[in-house]
Amino acid sequence: MQKEAVILIHGMGRTHRSMRKLETFLKSKGYITYNRSYPSTVANVERSAVHYINSALATLAHENISKVHFVTHSLGGLLVRYFLSNHQIKKLGRVVMLAPPNQGSEVAERYQEKFWYKWITGVPGQQLQQTNNRLLRDMKPLKTEVGIIAGIKSSDPWFNHVFQYAHDGKVSVEGAKLPEMTEMIKVPHGHTFIMNKTSVKNHIANFLASGNFFRPSPKISIFDLVKEQQSEGLKSPLLTDGELLQPSQKEQKYDRDDKPQQR
Repeated sequence: MQKEAVILIHGMGRTHRSMRKLETFLKSKGYITYNRSYPSTVANVERSAVHYINSALATLAHENISKVHFVTHSLGGLLVRYFLSNHQIKKLGRVVMLAPPNQGSEVAERYQEKFWYKWITGVPGQQLQQTNNRLLRDMKPLKTEVGIIAGIKSSDPWFNHVFQYAHDGKVSVEGAKLPEMTEMIKVPHGHTFIMNKTSVKNHIANFLASGNFFRPSPKISIFDLVKEQQSEGLKSPLLTDGELLQPSQKEQKYDRDDKPQQR
């Protein structure tokens, strides 16, 4: 029986351990996973992308896989974008990005020339600026369904001063966006541990399975609907049997557990 696989890619300065809880969760959903470490503060994005993803695909080639999905955190999103800009994956599935610096990072823009920033972030840190960024400029649109989860609660308050709009402490909501994204959702979590939050893990599972972040409403029989309408004294027209109640486009911006950003 064929199964679907998920390649997980951690962010800058982290290891595969940062994605371990998410990996365990996805395994419980029946996915085959690939989760390894890569030198995220040593090698540039291009080199890490090719080496890491080719290694993942070679490993998964021994499995009976029907689709290969990606779930990334932060810098990991750029690895996927670079790889898919230059290579094709025949069984490519969906891509979920957590807090990706798709348009660069305000932090990198402000501090890229500082000694301490270079020391902490290494070569990749010099590839995250917002202006005159050749790496981001040359990346091609992703030709698959892309879901982006952006945090709106800072986990790094010492960087709050570099942001003008909603952010997670390292990446702004605007900086996470892609023109070709299928859907984006904002969650009240910070950048560093966003992947471990229960609501975020559920959003990821929903998107991998259906291409959206929300579970479809359960089917409602006419009997149940009539009974509900009678109990509430409703006089609205009945839905046909099996029709789904879907949230409006405006409502889909936030999960019921996620609070909208205050303006």
